[in-house]
Amino acid sequence: MHDLDEFTVTEAALTQMANTPDARLKQIMDAAVRHLHAFAREVNLTPAEWLKGITFLTEVGHMCTPIRAEFILLSDVMGLSALVNALHDKTAPEKGTDTSLLGPFYREGAPQLKPGDSILSETAAPEIVLYGRVLDAGGQGIPDATVQVWQTNEHGQYDLQARSSEQMDMRGCFTTDADGNYHFRTVRPLGYMVPMDGPVGKLVRAQGRHGYRPSHIHFLVGAAGYRELVTALYFADDDHIDSDTVFGVSRSLVVSAKADPQAPLDLPAVRYDFRLSRAAEAGESRVGADPSKIVKAAE
Repeated sequence: MHDLDEFTVTEAALTQMANTPDARLKQIMDAAVRHLHAFAREVNLTPAEWLKGITFLTEVGHMCTPIRAEFILLSDVMGLSALVNALHDKTAPEKGTDTSLLGPFYREGAPQLKPGDSILSETAAPEIVLYGRVLDAGGQGIPDATVQVWQTNEHGQYDLQARSSEQMDMRGCFTTDADGNYHFRTVRPLGYMVPMDGPVGKLVRAQGRHGYRPSHIHFLVGAAGYRELVTALYFADDDHIDSDTVFGVSRSLVVSAKADPQAPLDLPAVRYDFRLSRAAEAGESRVGADPSKIVKAAE
């Protein structure tokens, strides 16, 4: 038996975990313990602050439901999701379109729509058209690629906020033609504040942050033999384009809707071609998930 202090307790914890059979679990937990202990020493964490942190994480867990991923939101506003995304991007065998965050509002099972359909069931806002091609790294069109899209409406609300949780809206799934073309109708989404009614929102306010995401449309693009692409297109004239609360914007993903004689419909248009990298042999997975899948897995 050894008397433990603020330094030797770290080694004691690591020693107890030394026989972890899963080598990757051991690597992750060793690093987590070392960094957590170092963090506590650096800030001289008090018992009251420790308990406040435990309470905060408990509240985050209680806020999670099949339609709300509060822990993913926490990861997003801390920049951790963007960091994991960047690390994941480095494993791609070739350069494709820049990725962005899946976010906490993704839902599986979006309706399959025809080219040119609108992803909104109803709106009074002016329509725009998004079109382009899904290409491989060499610039050749990919037929039968799946293009999933989701966004807020013109009021800055996702369907989960504007409708009942059972009704899907402002979402759609399209299939590219033989040349990799896609196009659909929608409206310009409004930028929005991340959910501020829970513990993560309170943290954002306590940090003096505005909490806004710039206007954007999410895309999840995939095809057999290619790496799944999770990304989003961001509208250039949004006031928060340079200060996204969840750090999702890349310069290459910034777009504008404008008159375009090449557009498939006579509407203000956004033209964007997505490039997919070849799939790696194993280990690929998206950063994020449908909240209902997370809650189900935890049960």
